[in-house]
Amino acid sequence: MPSSTTTETSSSRDDISLSHGLKQRHLSMIALGGVIGAGLFVGSGAGIAAAGPSIVVAYALSGLLVMLVMRMLGEMSAAYPSSGSFSAHAERAIGPWAGFTAGWAFWVLLCTAVGLEGIGAAQIVSGWLPGTPEWAWVALFMVVFCGTNLAAVKNFGEFEFWFAALKVGAITLFLALGVLAILGILPGTDSPGASHLTDFLPNGGEGLVIGLLASVFAYGGLETVTIAAAESENPVKGVASAVRTAMWRIALFYVGSMAVIVTLVPWDSKEVVEKGPYVAALDELGIPGAGQLMNVVVLVALLSAMNANIYGASRIAYSLVERGQGPKVLGRVSGGVPRIAVLASSVFGFLCVLLSYWRPNDVFSWLLNMIGAVILVVWIFIAVSQLRLRRRLERETPQKLVVRMWAFPWLTWVALAGMAAVFVLMARQPDTRVQLYSTGGMTLVLAAVGYAWQKARARQ
Repeated sequence: MPSSTTTETSSSRDDISLSHGLKQRHLSMIALGGVIGAGLFVGSGAGIAAAGPSIVVAYALSGLLVMLVMRMLGEMSAAYPSSGSFSAHAERAIGPWAGFTAGWAFWVLLCTAVGLEGIGAAQIVSGWLPGTPEWAWVALFMVVFCGTNLAAVKNFGEFEFWFAALKVGAITLFLALGVLAILGILPGTDSPGASHLTDFLPNGGEGLVIGLLASVFAYGGLETVTIAAAESENPVKGVASAVRTAMWRIALFYVGSMAVIVTLVPWDSKEVVEKGPYVAALDELGIPGAGQLMNVVVLVALLSAMNANIYGASRIAYSLVERGQGPKVLGRVSGGVPRIAVLASSVFGFLCVLLSYWRPNDVFSWLLNMIGAVILVVWIFIAVSQLRLRRRLERETPQKLVVRMWAFPWLTWVALAGMAAVFVLMARQPDTRVQLYSTGGMTLVLAAVGYAWQKARARQ
């Protein structure tokens, strides 16, 4: 294993060639709106159907875990700003094999997610324009966002700024209308009171577990802000600000909206799953055109995620190559942008779309299972890295601890215990067990390759 000095030097090189075109307003809005993903707008319906009103507890518990993870990641990213984020931190704290494993697993996750988000966005637009082929819309979205990311990084920042502003505005308006309706002061509506909350655990603990697992994976994507911070005007300030506001953002947007939805709409309403929980709630309020309005918001969320994931995948790949852990061609930078890495990430994403048409029942489903629990693997690397780096920082460079993990090391261990508990719950559920084992297999293969590469480099 290389010394901390060697690792620090190699990890710090990965930002020298990148531009610093993201302004503080870009980073602030990415941090604010990046929390609001398509998983919240669409995927939460299945969680509500399983857990009933207790979905609020599920989102609160998983939200607490995410807050701890973001705090740990923020501590390391403020001390060592890097486009490699947790991958660079894992290399510095644990060894090159760990950075290799976390980085390439996350790259596959982001690229596959780009394809999935493109398919979802195309389905919405095809619904508005019947007869138009979905693949053509996916191709158009890919070209647009690949082009955006090939240009200066400020273009990515501008797209994300306005996407995030629309998402924040939409969910804020939704929460305001919902609270007014619950209080009985919204014209034309009667307050449901607590009538929909009486059967709090309709499917018992098993339903709560399903809701908890659904909520954990709805939080994916929060890590992008620490990747983007490395290309901002003031990386340390940007990371510190984003992490410190994570708590109220998660509480308001996720937990708050779940509380509003299950109060307004019966948890067992078919519309919650068929139309989506937000559309069902707006229909309950009698707002005309609610379905199409929310479809626009979901489309924005999907396009925002595509844009952010192409960006994140290209920067993770670039950082890995700069640290000697990937094909050198991906590390070429032009105009402050790793354009080959952007193209490779976009092509992989579009390949996932083609697989969904060509081999939906074997190759594509295998790929989806393989990335099913990657985010949990990444979180474990973050926690272990923070445990090791915090002590090193306190001993060698305490001035770099701009952001500090709460109650260290106890809450870090609590977070690790929470992640272990989620793994156990996944192993108990037939639907998630396959994902757990598939992700575990991919992680072991990557770890073995990374360790072999590390040993080969050590011999050289």
